Amino acid sequence: MPLFKCYEYFSKFGALKLYERELESKISKFPPPKHVGIIMDGNRRLAKKLGENPEIGHNLGASKVHEVINWCVSLKIPTITLYAFSLENFERPEKEVKVLMDLFEREFIEIADHPDVHKDKIRVSVIGRREMLPKYVQKAINYAEDKTKNYSNYFVNFAIAYGGQQEIIDSVKKIAKQVKTGEIEIEDINIELISKNLYTGNLPSPNPDLIIRTSGEERISNFLTWQSCYSELYFCETYWPTFRKVDLLRSIREYQKRERRYGK
Repeated sequence: MPLFKCYEYFSKFGALKLYERELESKISKFPPPKHVGIIMDGNRRLAKKLGENPEIGHNLGASKVHEVINWCVSLKIPTITLYAFSLENFERPEKEVKVLMDLFEREFIEIADHPDVHKDKIRVSVIGRREMLPKYVQKAINYAEDKTKNYSNYFVNFAIAYGGQQEIIDSVKKIAKQVKTGEIEIEDINIELISKNLYTGNLPSPNPDLIIRTSGEERISNFLTWQSCYSELYFCETYWPTFRKVDLLRSIREYQKRERRYGK
């Protein structure tokens, strides 16, 4: 590498590292969010920009997941929910859906056996209508959940075959059955009961404090519809596979600067 190129490289990336350290120092002075939700968007658009097929983008996106989990653990964020595959995504081309299903199988087996997961005691869970997934994917999910079921330092949830409105419907159906069998009365139905019957009802912090969406799109796309009613939203221009630690740090710093009034 020519000397001037070398200088340019270290100037650019050295400055980025310094900025990261500065942000981490500022963040450490305030409580981090207890629960961060991430809408991982932009795999296909990045692949298109690179002149590649969507499979390349999805593989790059899957690799990014491990990095982001490590960053969140280092920042002491106890709960992360990653939006990986919506119910609407089943309508994508059959070949692309198969690529994603194969990726899910590989990634859940990998995460279940990853030493960092066991060192940091991370419980891995999937929320969504998993019965709609292929059996081999369900098997890999069960493997990851079973191997981490006794951990409670950190919670990493993957929203797969997921829809926020459908989650509310499933919660209402559970409650309706309880009413029908006489376990509860209609008058017992309240916010707490519905929340308890959602997919996230077993989490210590079921409602995300912060939701990040990559790729520049500014909507939540049926993600944690009930739980996000008072979440802080942060929209990031970068595509998911190119999401950097500094992007995560910026989002948390922005979250910490906001005054959360919960409608009061």
